[in-house]
Amino acid sequence: MKKILTSAIILLTSINQAHAFSQETHKRIVIDAVSYMEQNPQSTQYAALSQYALQNKMSVSQLAELLGQAAYDVDDFEDTFLCGAITGSCVQAPLWGAAESIVKYTSYWHFQNHTQGADQHGNDFGGYNYDKLTVWGTIDSLAAAWLKGDYLDDGKGRETGWFNADSSKYNSYDITEAHYRIDSQSNYSMYNDFEKIPFQPIDNLGQYWFQSYLDSGNPQVLGFVFHTTDLLQPHHTWTTSDLNHSSWEGWIKDYYDQEQLNDPSLIRQAINTFSPLDKASTDVRPLLTQGGSFSYAQGGIVLNSEDHYDRVDTAKQVIPHAIAMVVHLLNHAMVAR
Repeated sequence: MKKILTSAIILLTSINQAHAFSQETHKRIVIDAVSYMEQNPQSTQYAALSQYALQNKMSVSQLAELLGQAAYDVDDFEDTFLCGAITGSCVQAPLWGAAESIVKYTSYWHFQNHTQGADQHGNDFGGYNYDKLTVWGTIDSLAAAWLKGDYLDDGKGRETGWFNADSSKYNSYDITEAHYRIDSQSNYSMYNDFEKIPFQPIDNLGQYWFQSYLDSGNPQVLGFVFHTTDLLQPHHTWTTSDLNHSSWEGWIKDYYDQEQLNDPSLIRQAINTFSPLDKASTDVRPLLTQGGSFSYAQGGIVLNSEDHYDRVDTAKQVIPHAIAMVVHLLNHAMVAR
């Protein structure tokens, strides 16, 4: 019993480490991308962005704030509920953290696993799947143990706990998962045991919201796309909720200005490393995957090192690339619709 309680306490205090970049960093990256475009109007679609802001009755700075806030808000989506294997009780975050500002289960859609190839959905790179992790830590293992057998909410009258216990809150399978099932296939049996769930990857999330933007022109919807800068967070391409995940994101937030992680010269260099999308393309996933490939190739050291200078070296690569990726996405958004 003592071991069980100790494990529960570790999980309780650690589960909030599963964010990628902090929400504030997500917002800052987007605002810095708009600022870069303003400073470089000849090489970006800044004129079109200004016109887009006017069409939406706001200034460019107000648009940047709205887009950044939308990128921030994706971690707060109330769209993913897991249900207890025995109780059938469905929640969007661990019950033990109900009074805390902790990560919700929606964050499990925010990975693109570059340590594996194609997943069982048919995606080139899969998302978070505990059963397929090649790097992991205590948080990953404790979450899998605590949530063993828990299932993704699929609506009333379908999957249940013991004795038909069913407290469905939101049909996460037929809504959230279906939204992110782009060009892939799923069946519900994939989602009835947490420790083997193959969550859809974050590039599909980005594609869903980009297509929604093309359909609607809504700037908030466009902002949701920019949460895909998680792809420049190495923990989200190596794929683990642990291994210095929380301390790294906290370090980024604390040293963003002091270490000048948004240095325009570094952003300019990073922009040139991406292959821009064809103007006629409506699929942004190739660009997003370029970002993921970069963080996987260049950022692995932060999973194992908390040395300040190791972090500076990595951050001065991945943050400018995150900003650059948003610039490319904004450029494309202005010409693709």
